[in-house]
Amino acid sequence: MTIIQDLGIYNRNHLWIKREDLIPFSFGGNKARKAQLFFKEIEKGDCDCVVTYGSGSSNHCRVVANECCRRNMKCYIISPAEAAEVTFNRQMMDLFGAEITIVPVEVVHDTIESKLKELKDKGHHPYFIEGGGHGNLGTEAYVQCYQEIKEQEADLGVFFDYIFFASGTGTTQAGLVCGQFLAGDNRKIVGISIARKNPRGRDIVLDSINSYLGEKSDDDKIRELTCFIDDYTSGYGQSDLNVQQTIDFVLKNYGIPLDSTYTGKAFWGMSQVMKSIHDKNILFIHTGGTPLFFDELRKRL
Repeated sequence: MTIIQDLGIYNRNHLWIKREDLIPFSFGGNKARKAQLFFKEIEKGDCDCVVTYGSGSSNHCRVVANECCRRNMKCYIISPAEAAEVTFNRQMMDLFGAEITIVPVEVVHDTIESKLKELKDKGHHPYFIEGGGHGNLGTEAYVQCYQEIKEQEADLGVFFDYIFFASGTGTTQAGLVCGQFLAGDNRKIVGISIARKNPRGRDIVLDSINSYLGEKSDDDKIRELTCFIDDYTSGYGQSDLNVQQTIDFVLKNYGIPLDSTYTGKAFWGMSQVMKSIHDKNILFIHTGGTPLFFDELRKRL
């Protein structure tokens, strides 16, 4: 269970932050929470290696490579050439011994299929994890997180009217919305897009929700609960002055590092939405990405 930290009054509301970045493995974050479930499944089977994909700045790939390394299991990462920059995450993937194949984005899918076939032909039993921990297990991780938040609300004696976070590949938001749907809670869960635009971004979240809930799903209710805001993204891995100033403000005032790819955008977007919200209890979920904070800092030097 990750802590919920009281940040006090911010933009005429009471702001709290759930520190997923403090999950005690490989710099934490939502990818670490999801990886715990993937590797529990891996340990139940006879898989001897993992194949996944992601960019050079991928928190997911860093965590998966680290999980493989601690088990002395080979990790194969397919990475798009268009986003294969050398970041601190990428340097850690190398440190963990991951084998990284860089290809143009349009052939990523075929390269994954080729790698899986190659490994099987050699007698290996690869386990494939979609980029970002996408899929029902990734969604389940944040259904569990939502239940965790409810337990913490009871302990704290507070109810969060709004929950904000960075929405990327979609399963973090899908899990939170599924958790809310199953619990029947009346609150607003707001995903701030870090790259994708509507309607595609929201549709990907909806697909993950419906995949997880199956026959339990209620299309009208799910659409009502799924709030995906795309007004504050400048593209994956890109940021602007507003995001940079937000990162500086949060570090200086709360001592908490955000990054320009995920959490800095989400906090900035939340701060803008909050201008029309007054006297509410608001939870911001810090979904991790601490190594990316240092990439941002290095760019300024």
